[in-house]
Amino acid sequence: MSTTESAPATNFIRQIITKDLAENKHSQVITRFPPEPNGFLHIGHAKSICLNFGVAAENQGLCNLRFDDTNPQKESIEYVRAIEKDVHWLGFEWAELKHSSDYFELLYGFAVELIEKGLAYVDSLSAEQIREYRGTLTKPGKESPDRSRSIEENLDLFARMRAGEFADGQYLLRAKIDMGSANINMRDPAIYRIRRVHHQLTGDNWCIYPMYDYTHCISDALENVTHSLCTLEFADHRPLYDWVLDNISINCHPQQIEFARLELEYTIVSKRKLNQLVVDGHVNGWDDPRMPTIAGLRRAGFTPASIRDFCERIGVTKKDSSIEMAVLENCIREDLNDTAARAMAVLEPIKIVIENYPDDQVEQLEMANHPQNEAMGKRIVPFAKDIYIDQDDYADVPPPKYKRLIEGGEVRLRGAYVIKCHQVIKDTAGKVIELRCTYDENTLGKKPEGRKVKGVIHWVSATHALDAEVRLYDRLFKVANPSAEDDFCDALNPDSLQVITAAKVEASLAGAELGSRYQFERVGYFCLDTEDSTAEKLVFNRTVTLRDTWA
Repeated sequence: MSTTESAPATNFIRQIITKDLAENKHSQVITRFPPEPNGFLHIGHAKSICLNFGVAAENQGLCNLRFDDTNPQKESIEYVRAIEKDVHWLGFEWAELKHSSDYFELLYGFAVELIEKGLAYVDSLSAEQIREYRGTLTKPGKESPDRSRSIEENLDLFARMRAGEFADGQYLLRAKIDMGSANINMRDPAIYRIRRVHHQLTGDNWCIYPMYDYTHCISDALENVTHSLCTLEFADHRPLYDWVLDNISINCHPQQIEFARLELEYTIVSKRKLNQLVVDGHVNGWDDPRMPTIAGLRRAGFTPASIRDFCERIGVTKKDSSIEMAVLENCIREDLNDTAARAMAVLEPIKIVIENYPDDQVEQLEMANHPQNEAMGKRIVPFAKDIYIDQDDYADVPPPKYKRLIEGGEVRLRGAYVIKCHQVIKDTAGKVIELRCTYDENTLGKKPEGRKVKGVIHWVSATHALDAEVRLYDRLFKVANPSAEDDFCDALNPDSLQVITAAKVEASLAGAELGSRYQFERVGYFCLDTEDSTAEKLVFNRTVTLRDTWA
């Protein structure tokens, strides 16, 4: 656990598990994280990952990673590999890697058992008819004419469904429960459908696939899961979860427990809407640093520790609520403040010529990589006659309390000397293009005699600095709840990305590893991009600002 990570806080799920263990209800806690491999994981999934793996680890238990691969039309191996990578990156190791498709033969056998018990039947109603027969929240459903089929006929039809004798959608296998139930999920839900789709693992062995609600509970039971943790929208599905397990021959009945899903302000976590952002070109892929995907957060420079800390801080509750984006941003700020090496970068350069500095002299100044952590060592930063500072660090007409460079004024260069500006050179449009300064050679590591210099600014050597592209990422949406808009795309923040192509960074960053994180002093926290950065062209992504600029 990093210095910024919070200790696990108690919550109602931890209390349930503690009570179960105290009463010897279970000898070992077993949980699972069961994503469908039809997209990339996002920050909401991170909460579930941290919870499932976390409570298992806290109790010396096990947590499986299980892919719910029962809908092959929307699934792919690409998503499987991406999910495995994300779970590992977050710092977790699964006890076993499972797939719902591992259990296809067993699931089929349990469906046969339900038919033999008169608890499932093959239905020929169309999808439209099933919707019509289902009823509404205030009106009970009505029974399908096929509900009274004999067990023998149902067994025969179900076997022929498996054998591929019928067209897609011609028949469904439905549980026979209660069409008058107040819970629509209990009104004879579908448990198998015909769908001729190639499966990434089982190939073309199956042309019928089990439905999620049927598969999920049985998969949990087959893996001896003790606590099946899921989000609140599955609360109405729990009676079906229990009904299936109560009516088949299986010796494990996990306890389903629901918790509130993560709703984060200034973003969205709907897979459909995230996909629309990618397809319509509003972002540059699923790993765009503005995306709330784990891949996007990783590319932006977020650390696994910061995301685990965030998930712990927001807690686990039974009531949906919206979390401020500032909470997530503060988690990464605190982590990077402790762990990120310092460096200097000038985003909008102005050249300074230090007129009284020797032309051919280059000093190798030693600077700490972290002001509070000596263990992070030091780096060498070259200092020469020509340097760059940021445009914002010079003002012709300074605002009140301005402590940076002005004509006739002095300022200290970070880790170097005090300089004084004597001349300002401008182009024909009146833009400042160069400053002529002098330096006080007696101020390296020392205060100037007889005067106070309050301002400190960052700089880089013009001769030695490296060219860099800097991408200033910001929140993707300009409103806290974009989903509340008629068209969520209307809420996109037009300033969510500013690209600076002519930045200069200090020479010590040559050879930095892709993904390395830095605090660019006085600028923000940045990460060397893992996709576009090369030795010839460094590309840095802003992870987060030094302070909350949205407050």
